[in-house]
Amino acid sequence: MTWKHPSTPVTKKFKVQRSAAKVMATVFWDAKGVILLVILPQVQCINAARYCSTLDRLKEAIHRKRPGLLRRNVVLQLDNATPHSANFTQQWLQRYGWEILPHPAHSPDLAPSDFHLFGPLKRHLGGMTFETEDDLISDLRIWFDNLDVDFFRVGINSLLSR
Repeated sequence: MTWKHPSTPVTKKFKVQRSAAKVMATVFWDAKGVILLVILPQVQCINAARYCSTLDRLKEAIHRKRPGLLRRNVVLQLDNATPHSANFTQQWLQRYGWEILPHPAHSPDLAPSDFHLFGPLKRHLGGMTFETEDDLISDLRIWFDNLDVDFFRVGINSLLSR
């Protein structure tokens, strides 16, 4: 409660509008295209256990889409986010022998998703609104499916020059 003088004008209350909900997408891709797209439900947050369950899904997707890849060493590039650097995640990666490319802190120009994938995706989504989260997810899947294989190859190869 606020004390006011009787002659003080009434404070206007602004109508609060619900802001657009945000959706977190985790995208695993290689030079041939998207291997796995995971959309995190809005009520959940990412932690090491959830990230490792995503890595389990990635392992299954690689087995299904790129079976020869599992016979070789899988190489991931992760940033330094807590779920990626947690002991739980590191133990998971060691158990399966997956290699992690070093990634200096605050270096988005070294992450192919940051410098190659998310820019075009943001341009595609710019100004669009979706009635439901399922509509957004459907649009994301269609957009990724319609990208040319050369798009992914160029993104992975440009990592070498960075």
